[in-house]
Amino acid sequence: MGQDQTKQQIEKGLHLYQSNQTEKALRVWMRVLEKSADPAGRFRVLGCLITAHAEMGRYKDMLKFAVVQIDTARELEDPDYLTESYLNLARSNEKLCEFQKTISYCKTCLNMQGTTVSLQLNGQVSLSMGNAFLGLSIFQKALECFEKALRYAHNNDDKMLECRVCCSLGNFYAQIKDYEKALFFPCKAAELVNDYGKGWSLKYRAMSQYHMAVAYRQLGRLADAMDCCEESMKIALQHGDRPLQALCLLCFADIHRSRKDVQTAFPRYDSSMSIMTEIGNRLGLTQVLLGVTKCWMIQKELDKALESIEKAQELAEGLGNKLGLLKLHCLCERIYRTKGQQRELRDHVVKFHECVEEMELYCGMCGESIGEKNNQLQALPCSHFFHLKCLQTNGTRSCPNCRRLSVKPGYV
Repeated sequence: MGQDQTKQQIEKGLHLYQSNQTEKALRVWMRVLEKSADPAGRFRVLGCLITAHAEMGRYKDMLKFAVVQIDTARELEDPDYLTESYLNLARSNEKLCEFQKTISYCKTCLNMQGTTVSLQLNGQVSLSMGNAFLGLSIFQKALECFEKALRYAHNNDDKMLECRVCCSLGNFYAQIKDYEKALFFPCKAAELVNDYGKGWSLKYRAMSQYHMAVAYRQLGRLADAMDCCEESMKIALQHGDRPLQALCLLCFADIHRSRKDVQTAFPRYDSSMSIMTEIGNRLGLTQVLLGVTKCWMIQKELDKALESIEKAQELAEGLGNKLGLLKLHCLCERIYRTKGQQRELRDHVVKFHECVEEMELYCGMCGESIGEKNNQLQALPCSHFFHLKCLQTNGTRSCPNCRRLSVKPGYV
């Protein structure tokens, strides 16, 4: 298959993919991969296969094609191709919750400065790295990366990237419980979709609606949460987007749990868990098990709650997700206090405070914890964040957290 024919077949596959004929598109692209002698064409078709498998949640296949793409990039001996293929490798590992590997591959991309493509891709690299740091609950570095990605998006007038970063920032603030910002950023993403997204994939609309649903639920606006989640789920079902279906089912379950409708919540958690297991989203599985635990606690089935916690703890430890571990220690503390088991209670109180210290989840001004309840937060230029009211009351010429770190260089 020559260069022109390769190009035609790639375009044919793209047309089929955009028409929602995914399996036909994959067959066309696989034929190109088998028959084309053009390395640049093979590189491009591998990019199409990586994107398609990412959107279907076939993350192991995504990784497999990303590894082949690296070899093709080396064959082409072009640093632009190599940068792009390392980004795809980083994204594949991010989807498989291999966060340390993601960070490592992102750093490789950023070290390849000077290529024309790297300047265009640095925003996407920063976003992927931010998502990985967030998965590891390293909040300051996550925020730093998201803000870099946002700067790249603004400098390059890249509205699609800006939309994706806003969704990640919504997720960031949802995790540390600044629910006002958790809603603001996905609303901003939805505005970008409405203003600029006429030719975009519907996944951008679905993504912003899902993150709005999460924030609305946390704010107790359950009817709004349900409306946004239903819209997101409708698009996810139309496009065979399994990862988003799993997240929407988790959100539906959380909404029902917030209404104390445990019997409706349980099957939604089960369905979400099934898809999360199928696609390999271990971070999502941890979140599902947290929800299931809370349902068992509502029903006062404390032994069943502890069983769910044990499974979730194993996953969170394997991922290095410290926030998940903190939440689990908090739930254990409540369970063992109810059971009157003092030794176990003390053990989890100690572990809870160790997690808070490790993640720096407290305000460096008032000393109170961050992420325990809904609070307005404000980040300084160094990406350390504090209670907004503390900054307004005290003001600051320099970051108290940075000052403390310079005194104790080994402190993390």
